[in-house]
Amino acid sequence: MAAGSPWAYPGTGQEGAPAGPAVELAGVGKTYPGGVRALDGVSLTVERGSFLAVMGPSGSGKSTLMHCAAGLDTPTDGRVFVGGTETGALDETRRAELRRERIGFVFQAYNLVPSLTIEDNITLPLRLAGRAPDREWLHALVERVGLAGRLDRRPAELSGGQQQRAAIARALVARPAVVFADEPTGALDLRTAREVLHLLRDLADGLGQTVMMVTHDPAAAAHADAAVVMADGRIVDTVPAPDAGDLARRITALEVG
Repeated sequence: MAAGSPWAYPGTGQEGAPAGPAVELAGVGKTYPGGVRALDGVSLTVERGSFLAVMGPSGSGKSTLMHCAAGLDTPTDGRVFVGGTETGALDETRRAELRRERIGFVFQAYNLVPSLTIEDNITLPLRLAGRAPDREWLHALVERVGLAGRLDRRPAELSGGQQQRAAIARALVARPAVVFADEPTGALDLRTAREVLHLLRDLADGLGQTVMMVTHDPAAAAHADAAVVMADGRIVDTVPAPDAGDLARRITALEVG
């Protein structure tokens, strides 16, 4: 992809982007009050431009892993790097700036502001940071996620899948190093979920966007380049080119074991 294209920007592993992984965890642990050990010495590297799924039984630590990787929670021990920056070396103000400028979030609940238009929802992170949107980038982004012609509508006027597409566009508007997606298809019907997963896959393939997705659904994880499987706060398996049936069997074995 040519430099200068609206789809080539720093942080996605394309020309001009910083070297090194998008996300790196080194010996990360998390212990909550009461002695609950949610993460136990997790090390993980997420390469730029890759699409990684994180799976595991309930209580395996997958959501805690994402929260620590994204700077939403602070590890008890170990180190976390996002785009080469160690999050633990930052004070809370600078961590908040890092989350706002270098990290995008997509959740099961779309978290759109009902009173704002779709355009205002998408550009909200920039306005909160005191930045004007890049109109060329915004236009290209809206076209990419299939929301052209809908920017003046309110969230309630869109389908669930369209609202999730707006949430994905909002996650991308600041040109982040990585997008964290927490059960992004959990509130969608099967067909719409498949469309959103194809969009995330397209962002990795066509844009070089790094995506790290937590999901309980083996069919969703099968869209990723690789899946890591967690149990008892540890990564117990890494599955390249994951297959839905194989992942389902692995998760079932952990649940009954």
